[in-house]
Amino acid sequence: MVDEDAGGNNDVNALVLAENLRVAVGKFVRSVKTQANTPTTSQSETLSLLDRAGPLSVAELADRRNVKHQSMRLVAVQLEAEGLISKMPNPADGRSQLLSITDKGEKVLSRAREARASQIACLINDRLSAEDRQTLSAAVGIIERLC
Repeated sequence: MVDEDAGGNNDVNALVLAENLRVAVGKFVRSVKTQANTPTTSQSETLSLLDRAGPLSVAELADRRNVKHQSMRLVAVQLEAEGLISKMPNPADGRSQLLSITDKGEKVLSRAREARASQIACLINDRLSAEDRQTLSAAVGIIERLC
């Protein structure tokens, strides 16, 4: 974490706060995924994106995930082999195909999300006081305003 007075004054410096939030949220997400036995993977991130955005081409997925086209293609091959995604013709471009999440993929994704939510609930119950829970609830609202 970065020292809050790094900006030279007593007000919370926005850049320092941003970095502290980035570090804390990243650490929290990785910790929850590990504890819930749903580790971060390119596959789970791809499934989540297809679930939220709907069918996308490999190029669109690579762009949205900020990865190379070839890397995304390899992930897609793995997901298709496991029956978690399927391919369909792209009506906008006959040379490409769209990838979409399958029912099996939705179930796998849903179970992983439920496991992570359950892990977070356990952490809240075990580690936070009633006052901390109110503060956390307010913080969630503040974070949502940043989206």
